[in-house]
Amino acid sequence: MSLLPITIATWDYDRVRPLVDGRVRVEGCDVNYLTMPVEECFERAYFHGEFEVAEIGFSPYLIALSRGTPPYVAVPAFLSRMFRHSAVYIRTDRGIDGPADLKGKRIGVPEYQMSAVMWFRGFLQDEYGIAANDMNWIQGGLENPGRREKFPLNLPPGFPLTSAPEGQSLSRMLADGTLDAVMAARRPSCFVAGHPKVRRLYPDYRAAERDYFRKTGIFPIMHAVGVRRDVLDKHPWLAQSVYKAFAQAKRLADLEFAETTALKIGLPWVNAEFDETRELMGDDFWSYGLNDGNRKTLNAMARYSYEQGLAVRLLTVEEMFAESTIGGETRV
Repeated sequence: MSLLPITIATWDYDRVRPLVDGRVRVEGCDVNYLTMPVEECFERAYFHGEFEVAEIGFSPYLIALSRGTPPYVAVPAFLSRMFRHSAVYIRTDRGIDGPADLKGKRIGVPEYQMSAVMWFRGFLQDEYGIAANDMNWIQGGLENPGRREKFPLNLPPGFPLTSAPEGQSLSRMLADGTLDAVMAARRPSCFVAGHPKVRRLYPDYRAAERDYFRKTGIFPIMHAVGVRRDVLDKHPWLAQSVYKAFAQAKRLADLEFAETTALKIGLPWVNAEFDETRELMGDDFWSYGLNDGNRKTLNAMARYSYEQGLAVRLLTVEEMFAESTIGGETRV
């Protein structure tokens, strides 16, 4: 039987390199693997359907799923997970001393629907009782004007979301004081350049994020892997083959954290960080599959999406993923 030719597109993570270099194969497939920045991957996948398998932003995926049939079907290989206390940048001259002070402020976001921003809004609602409509949202490109939402939103009439002025980037608006804060996955250039009136909301974000995990047990999911729906309809076995390959690749990458003979990762105390992370979060801290911890995280994500005017209905975990991958764990 001939192999199915597929193109896979993701960012260049340690956990996918065994797929890129051929150490791990996708069963039944002849793979052309492309690595690219996530914004480019999302644009080409969502708007042009270029790839049979692609990294997908999970918040936009939930929006599309709640409305019907999204162009990709997810498998529970979570390529990007990240706590997002580090993703909030504030003006120091606006009386913002903590999260509660964001209420009523003008906050820039590259996309209202993006996973990083959705997670922090959920944190504000759960921990401080601040609803999404308690803040004024300005959507635009972080450095380059004109970024657009991937799917229509489900916001009520009069919701405080507007577009950035034409030709204006969020970083420039934060620097000149037009915005009080920015929430973004990438660091604004004005922050990187050391603007004297711009800092992180949580300067010690590592401590805040560790406290958040201790309290909630949630490790936020940003991106998953998706199989293009038309391809999966023709080849129903493909979702399980893709999931198994990504899980195997991550297992190989995980071994490198524990290497002590000669460090494979260019950080002098990577072993100490690895040990501390396992002590706090468990041995399989970045798990794939639908174990109890991931179900808790995914249920929170579904709730946030619905509460924040993104998904048009409350989704269940089972309907988020290809049927053949439900019940699978990382160690397949």
